[in-house]
Amino acid sequence: MKISDFQTKDVINIVDGKRLGQVSDLELDLRQGRIDSIVVPTDSRFFGLFGSGTEVVIPWRNIVKIGADVVLVRLDETKLYKQDDEPLAR
Repeated sequence: MKISDFQTKDVINIVDGKRLGQVSDLELDLRQGRIDSIVVPTDSRFFGLFGSGTEVVIPWRNIVKIGADVVLVRLDETKLYKQDDEPLAR
């Protein structure tokens, strides 16, 4: 599967049914050749240009199912990050 295939899918949290957005990036483990997590930008940015620019980082283990149109995730252990990778308080 290509990253462009991920970027066309909606990410849905199965815990509350909320649509989180679409995958913007992947975090890779280059030594083991696998995906560590997916990154989904929050809706706080205006066309990706203005705002705080927080992202939801979802570990690969939290992905429940990758379907034709959606990626289902469980967000119990997810962290929010600013653009400069400073953890945000929850």
